[in-house]
Amino acid sequence: MKNYSYILIVAVLFCVSGCSHSVNITSEVSSEKINIHNCMQAPKHFVLNERNGIEAGNDTSLSGMVLIPGGIFEMGGDNEQSAPDEFPKHKVSVDSFYMDITEVTNVQFKMFVDATGYITTAERKPDWEELKKALPPGTPKPPDSVFLAASLVFKQTDGEVRLDDYSQWWEWVPGADWKHPHGPGSDIKGKENYPVVHISWYDAIAYCQWAGKRLPTEAEWEYAARGGLENKIYPWGNEHINTGKPKGNTWEGKFPYFNEEKDGYVLAAPVKSFASNGYGIYDMAGNVWEWCSDWYHADYYHMLRKGISKNPNGPDNSFDPIDPYTPKKTIRGGSFLCNEVYCSGYRVARRMKSSPDTGMEHTGFRCVKDVNKK
Repeated sequence: MKNYSYILIVAVLFCVSGCSHSVNITSEVSSEKINIHNCMQAPKHFVLNERNGIEAGNDTSLSGMVLIPGGIFEMGGDNEQSAPDEFPKHKVSVDSFYMDITEVTNVQFKMFVDATGYITTAERKPDWEELKKALPPGTPKPPDSVFLAASLVFKQTDGEVRLDDYSQWWEWVPGADWKHPHGPGSDIKGKENYPVVHISWYDAIAYCQWAGKRLPTEAEWEYAARGGLENKIYPWGNEHINTGKPKGNTWEGKFPYFNEEKDGYVLAAPVKSFASNGYGIYDMAGNVWEWCSDWYHADYYHMLRKGISKNPNGPDNSFDPIDPYTPKKTIRGGSFLCNEVYCSGYRVARRMKSSPDTGMEHTGFRCVKDVNKK
């Protein structure tokens, strides 16, 4: 793999095909901005946003869900690690809602696929006509031979690498998908209770539609993650994530080449492997990133800075100054790759983003349901 920046997917495809093309990421954005904003930067998989054909579910069961009581909280950054898009801190009011106590698991997603025949984004070939819409004008088309159904898989490095070159620990692997999380030859046997991954936003929406649920808004997600605590850094409070007993599945040690495994895992862990927060929900810090319903906009909190925002649904459009060509949805919660030096994604206020048709080895979701739609 070579270095790549805002044309990440094109560079990945070129590299897969053996081309010597190389793009230096530092020529487009500074390493400081990468550390602040881009620890989850990902390519757009680029399939058409077509109707998924999934019928709305009528399941009235609240099994596996917990009631999150409504209230008012202060949304936004809580410590010196906070990024610019986490400010200004502002008051938000949310109504009560139900939330899955865990991330959607492999066995739950399999039930959905078995019932509907749904094919995930990672299982489809990228579409160049869609791809080029989100790239700078004049970006050359890669060879047709590299347009394969694929997804991004983490690869641990042999030693220290520059943290502004994420191509060194991500590999575009044909055949990687939710059933084969590490690529061909891998499977999910014995991992029924692990979070499903390689899930795009569109995949998550289709599941929610079938299950009679929806994705949480960014405000609902942060409110639930805080677990009733006020202005704390993590779901459990302010105790540093690496102090005391393991509190979540994150990267301990030197990212991306040495994991101390103090929490018992290098990659994803089964759901409920660590203590729940004050609302009885698990893995709101680490394990896998979770999709929210909102578009990502770097300046969104400035739009909400006056008064109390009631049940905000996110901005009308997306804007990421680092990659303005690609619309993105918000993701929250961090993953097993988040590290104190590289990415503090496990903070409750941490905002991250990815294009809605991108899935990765550390991206999943959980669902919510309105109280009046039991």
